[in-house]
Amino acid sequence: MTTHTKIVPVPLWRVRLSLLLKSIRSGWAMFAENPVGLVGLGVIIFFGLFALAHPILMSTVWDPRVYDPVMGYDMEIAFHPAEPSARHLLGTDPLGRDILSQLMYSTRYEFVLGILSAVVTVVIATTIGAVSAYYGGLVDTLLMRFVDLVIMVPFLPILIVMSSLTRVGMFELALVIGVLSGFGGTAIVVKSQALTVKVKPFIEAARIAGGGDFHIIFKHMLPNLLPIALLYMMFVVTGAIFSEAVLSFFGLTTIEMSWGLMINITQTQGYLMRFDTWHLLVPASLAITLLCAAFYLVGRALDEVVNPRLRRR
Repeated sequence: MTTHTKIVPVPLWRVRLSLLLKSIRSGWAMFAENPVGLVGLGVIIFFGLFALAHPILMSTVWDPRVYDPVMGYDMEIAFHPAEPSARHLLGTDPLGRDILSQLMYSTRYEFVLGILSAVVTVVIATTIGAVSAYYGGLVDTLLMRFVDLVIMVPFLPILIVMSSLTRVGMFELALVIGVLSGFGGTAIVVKSQALTVKVKPFIEAARIAGGGDFHIIFKHMLPNLLPIALLYMMFVVTGAIFSEAVLSFFGLTTIEMSWGLMINITQTQGYLMRFDTWHLLVPASLAITLLCAAFYLVGRALDEVVNPRLRRR
């Protein structure tokens, strides 16, 4: 008597999920071998917890009338800015507001600004790079010449001019930074990677099977371009945080509180170059430096994961 074993087909989504998890585990193993990347990741996690702790402290420990980062004022202290103490671990600014509360409150905006800018950049750069590489010819020429034009235009002066002409909040700034970065050098890097994906056998197989241009670009090319795009997300976050700090320092944004604005208040109140009020300048400056460096270090470590030529042998 012959028995027939029934073969149950595995759903496609399970296969893709399994391959994705395997790729993530392999990538994490290579990333974990890089101590520089782990240091950067540790700093990012610290700032993430730093931001999450602020609303908890405001609702359980701190009096909002004293520790509110924008409207707070400590009436028990006669003169502001006050030096660091048990009541104010980092002191108060010239307007009587707690510096530690400002620092923690501003961290969430830095994360949102950087991540939103990076997402906009990835969407634009991967789309432009994939379309340009796939079609080539006139489409490639037009898109790449526009990218060259954006690269030639100075980045920071555009933001300064735009901020002086209109009100720029966090979302507007993130959108502009994302668009400029997406049409900048990131698109060229993604396009070079897309050219190598375009000649892969599975692209030709999809075309022979009757896949249209839209299907091939968005179902086969873009998923293979995401690793390199996610790598450059880290560098965009660094640029976004730095750009916001510069614009806020010059008072050109409508963001209610940020690290750059903390330095701006120190400068406008005449405490920028005074060593006896170091607590007004150092915390925000150090936070900007550390967070930008952390995303850069993570980006460099991810570069070894994404780029086979940089992997250790």
